[in-house]
Amino acid sequence: MKKTVFIKNAAVLTASSLILRFIGIIFKIWLASSIGSEGIGLYQVIFSVYTLFAAFSACGVCTAVTRLVANQLVTGSKSGIKRIMKSANLINFVISAVSFAVLFFGAEILSGAVLKDERAVLSLKALSFSLVFMGISSNIRGYFIARRKTAPFAAVSLAEQIVRIAVVLFAVNRVKDMGISYSCAAVFLGDSAAEMLCAMTMNILYKKDFKRLKLTENGDNIGVKREIIRIAAPITGGRYLNSLLRTAENIMMPRFLAFASASALSLFGMIKGMALPILFFPGVLLNAVSTLLIPEISEASVLGKKQLLKSGAEKITVLTATVGFIFSAIFFVAGRQIGMLIYKDEGVGMLLCLLSPIVPLMYLDSVCDGILKGLDLQSFTFKTSIADSVLRLILIYFIVPKWGLYGFIGIMYFSNALTCLLNVGKLTKKTGAEINAFKSFILPLILAYASVFFSNLVLRNIEAGGRLVYIILLVGFSVLLYFSSLLFFGCIENRPIIREFPKKC
Repeated sequence: MKKTVFIKNAAVLTASSLILRFIGIIFKIWLASSIGSEGIGLYQVIFSVYTLFAAFSACGVCTAVTRLVANQLVTGSKSGIKRIMKSANLINFVISAVSFAVLFFGAEILSGAVLKDERAVLSLKALSFSLVFMGISSNIRGYFIARRKTAPFAAVSLAEQIVRIAVVLFAVNRVKDMGISYSCAAVFLGDSAAEMLCAMTMNILYKKDFKRLKLTENGDNIGVKREIIRIAAPITGGRYLNSLLRTAENIMMPRFLAFASASALSLFGMIKGMALPILFFPGVLLNAVSTLLIPEISEASVLGKKQLLKSGAEKITVLTATVGFIFSAIFFVAGRQIGMLIYKDEGVGMLLCLLSPIVPLMYLDSVCDGILKGLDLQSFTFKTSIADSVLRLILIYFIVPKWGLYGFIGIMYFSNALTCLLNVGKLTKKTGAEINAFKSFILPLILAYASVFFSNLVLRNIEAGGRLVYIILLVGFSVLLYFSSLLFFGCIENRPIIREFPKKC
C-alpha cells in the first residue's frame, strides 16, 4: 500500500472515529441526565450479558476475513475472495440465528436467574434483533479493511450512529415516565435498528466494490471454511470466554460494591458507562492505525518482510505509549474539571483522576492485541485474556467487598499492567523489536506530566473564565510543549512515526 493511501485511510478512520466518539459522548451525557446513573448502571449490566451473544455473532470471523482477503489480493484471486465472503456469511448466519433464539426466548430466564433484575427482560429482547445483522456488517467491514478502503464503513458507521440516536431520542422521550426498564429497552431498540441499517447498506457497498475488482477468477480455494474457523475459533473463544467472565464481573461488582456503598449500581454506572468512555476517547487515532495495520502486517508476514515487521512494531509501540502518557497526565491534572464540564458530576471527575495512570496501559494493550492477531497469534491473546479475566474475578471476590471502589480501581491497575506487559513482551519477541525503555517510556512519561503541570500553572487563572476554554487551552499548550520536548530530547524522530508499514510489499 502506498504511504499516501495509508495516511488517507488513517485520516478518514480517525476523523470518523472522533466524530462518532464525540457524538457518543454527547449522547451519553443526555442519556445520563434522562435515566440517571442508576439507569446507566443497569444499562451496563444488561449490555454485558448481550456481549456474550455478540461475541458469537460478530466473532473473530471479521479478523479472519481481513487476513484471508488480504492474502487473496496478493495472489490476485477474485473467486477466492468470493468464496471467503460466502463462507464467512454462512458461518455467521448460523451462529447469529442460534444467538438470537437463545437471547429472545431466554430473556426471562437470564433476567431472573443471572441478572437478578426483572427490569432487564424487555431490553434483552430488544437487543436480540441486532444479532441477526451484526455478523454481516462485521464480515464486510473486514473485507473493506483488507481492501484498504475505510470511507465506506466510516460513512455507514456515522449513519448508523445517527439512526441509533434518533430512534433512542424518540423512544426514550415516549417511555421515560414508565421507569428504567422501558427507558433501557428504548435505548437497545435503537441499537437493533441501527444494526439493521448498517448491514443492509454495507451489503450494497460490498457488491458494488466487488464488481469493480480487476482480478482473475482462478485460485486455490480448498478449505476456506476450515481456514476461517482456524483463525476465528481462538479469537471467538477468547472473546466469548472473556465476555462471559466480564459479564460475571459486571454482575458481581454492583453486589460486592453494595457492601461498601449504598449506591452500588450508580457507582458502577459512573465507572463503566461514564468515566471509561472518556478515558478511551483520545485513543481513536491509535485504534485507527492498529486496525489499518492488520492487513499490512498479514501481508508483510506472508512475504517474510522481517525488517518491516520489526521497525513497524517499534514505531507503533512508541507512538502508542507517547500518546498515552500525555493524555494520562491531562486526565490526572484536569480530570475533575472534565468531569464537571461533561457530566456536571464531581464523582466522575474524581474517577477520571484516579484512573488516569492506567490510560497508557489500556492503549498499549489494545493496540498490541490487534497487531498480535495480525501476526496469527490469536491463541496467545486468547490465553492472556482468559487468564486476566479469571484473575480479576478472584481479586474482585476477595477485595471489593472490603475495600469497595478503591479496591476495584487497584484491581484495574494490576489487570491492565499485567496484560500490557504480556502483550508488549510477546510483540517484541515475535518481531525482534528493540525499544529503549528510558527514551521511549520513562523520559516521555516524565515530560508528559511536567508539560501538563507547567501548562496548568500558566493557565490556572483562566479556569475561572470557563471550564471549556481552560481545558482546550490546557490540552493545546500541553501537547505542543510535550512533543516539542520529545523532539528536543530525541525521544521521537522528526518525521511521521508510522512511515514504515505503508510500503508496497
